[in-house]
Amino acid sequence: MNYDVAIIGAGPGGIFSAYEIIGKRPDLKVAVFEAGHELSKRRCPINGKDIKSCIKCKTCSIMSGFGGAGAFSDGKYNITNDFGGTLYEYIGKEKALELMRYVDDINLAHGGQGIKLFSTAGTNFKKICIQHDLHLLDASVRHLGTDVNYIVLENLYKELKEKVDFYFDTPVKSIKVCEKGYEIECKNANFKCTKCIVSVGRSGSKWMEQVCNELDIPVKSNRVDIGVRVELPYEVFSNITDELYESKIVYCTKKYGDKVRTFCMNPKGAVVNENTNGIITVNGHSYEEASKQTNNTNFALLVTKTFSEPFKDSNGYGEAIARLSNMLGGGVIVQRFGDLVRGRRSTQKRMDDAFITPTLQATPGDLSLVLPKRILDGIIEMIYALDKVAPGTANDDTLLYGVEVKFYNMHVEVDGKLQTRYPGLYVIGDGSGVTHSLSQASASGVFVAQEIVNSYNND
Repeated sequence: MNYDVAIIGAGPGGIFSAYEIIGKRPDLKVAVFEAGHELSKRRCPINGKDIKSCIKCKTCSIMSGFGGAGAFSDGKYNITNDFGGTLYEYIGKEKALELMRYVDDINLAHGGQGIKLFSTAGTNFKKICIQHDLHLLDASVRHLGTDVNYIVLENLYKELKEKVDFYFDTPVKSIKVCEKGYEIECKNANFKCTKCIVSVGRSGSKWMEQVCNELDIPVKSNRVDIGVRVELPYEVFSNITDELYESKIVYCTKKYGDKVRTFCMNPKGAVVNENTNGIITVNGHSYEEASKQTNNTNFALLVTKTFSEPFKDSNGYGEAIARLSNMLGGGVIVQRFGDLVRGRRSTQKRMDDAFITPTLQATPGDLSLVLPKRILDGIIEMIYALDKVAPGTANDDTLLYGVEVKFYNMHVEVDGKLQTRYPGLYVIGDGSGVTHSLSQASASGVFVAQEIVNSYNND
């Protein structure tokens, strides 16, 4: 089969690439290759009863499939250049914001209408943070929730499937450069295309590195974010989340000068497992529909680590820590904050006696046996700092789930068109190491699609 454009990965970047190309040039033949399932078949087997923990499916339905890892990741679209990636360094700040707003309009038109846009602009909470040496990052956020985000993806898929050839459960083995484009090698068939967009997300980081090695595309080491997911009663952060929904707060520790940040805040949400390359980590979701909401709020506290000489494998470092957690706890470990600061492990009895009901079945344990001291010290210091603006954060019964690791792809060398050294071969989304968010990944997909459409229009 020959295609004008082949897209590898059906996450946000791939979806919005296909949407934009077909919308502007419906005559082009487009294919999307995805290692996971189509949206309706994405089901995690964990039900809390028969199956209580990750069974390591061949393809993780939380991480892969139509919608990518973003399909079940709470549906937060942050419109900002302050975090979520460095797309603006390649295409400019105004263009990046323009494309993020464009993506937001598409989401609203496909089921997200009526969802409030929160903003940190003009909030008094920013002043309160500064008074306690905490720093609130600027952003507008549209929180679709996991449920509404699913509806948006359903509607996008209905529109695309009649115009695009989707190949689900079809991992791509390699990309080969041909005389007139590229050859996509899969297990049972090969496909040719004139232009190729690679959008494999964070879960495709190892594969992306392999492709770059095979094609001699320069890469450089990226960072890894390591930490815990905090769960506490909704009321503790309600004064913040009711106004801002999500607050990205950064703190510089006094002890080491390391930066610790909040990430992925989920009011009335649930803590969930994640399987990345066979490693079980933790994440969080929340829903727009009231019947699916909980009495708790969860968010991540992350410390960024970047390595240079002689060690450059940031992801390998994060994997080693996560594997240690899996070895000690059989998956995710949970610990009460009061137990952690007293230097004792949490037991099932202490968990049962706590004044909070966990939303994830995890193994009570001791995170100090897993996380490096420097990282754990920073997290503890950050919890006490947050307690000043959200009293109750440092309560004994606050739960810490570990570990949460955000793996980033190696920075793939691309130009201002997000194109590699090979004409017509683009790398976008979180798999490029350039973006780290739903909004920026989606915007990068639109940007490259517009570049491709313009190239065909000018032929």
